[in-house]
Amino acid sequence: MAKDQADQELDRELEEFPQELRWREWIRRIEAVLFASASPVPREDLALIVGQGASVDLLIDDLMADLEGRSFEVAQVAGGWMLRTRSTYAAAIRAAADVSDQDLDLREYDVAVLAAIAYHQPITRDGLKDIFGKEISRDLIGRLHAQGLIGTGPRSPRRGAPYTYVTTEKFLIAFDMETLQDLPDREQLEDAGLTEA
Repeated sequence: MAKDQADQELDRELEEFPQELRWREWIRRIEAVLFASASPVPREDLALIVGQGASVDLLIDDLMADLEGRSFEVAQVAGGWMLRTRSTYAAAIRAAADVSDQDLDLREYDVAVLAAIAYHQPITRDGLKDIFGKEISRDLIGRLHAQGLIGTGPRSPRRGAPYTYVTTEKFLIAFDMETLQDLPDREQLEDAGLTEA
């Protein structure tokens, strides 16, 4: 079915419903869309399934309250919302299901390279070399790319136009961030002795 046809079939306003039932139905719609989506759903998309005057933020707040005490939650990441299992249940999921293909298996050095890319993107391998004082292996870049944590950015305007690297939506999701502005402030990291000036 075409999206336009689906739009025509969806009664967004639900005027025949009493106000309380209308609100409850909009919450259920948002929950259904989040449940069916493998990636964060932006506000604009959720606004397409509720009445014109309805606040997506308030509906999400009510859905979060409904899910309190459940094994999953609504998380705001990468510019949208998604349903995910609460971290408390990670061990149970690993014990009962094969999630090895979802395990990022990042070493401390891998996370440091990801952080450098996140803070300095778009950045070339030479730029990473300047930060770390040594060449970053193509294998590491390839693994981070294969895991979907980094992607290819714009070509550098330097001679030879080398590729640059940027973080992805999956990076934001994996590190529970809505945007890159959620990265810790570099000055605070330096003050805490976690990085050098």
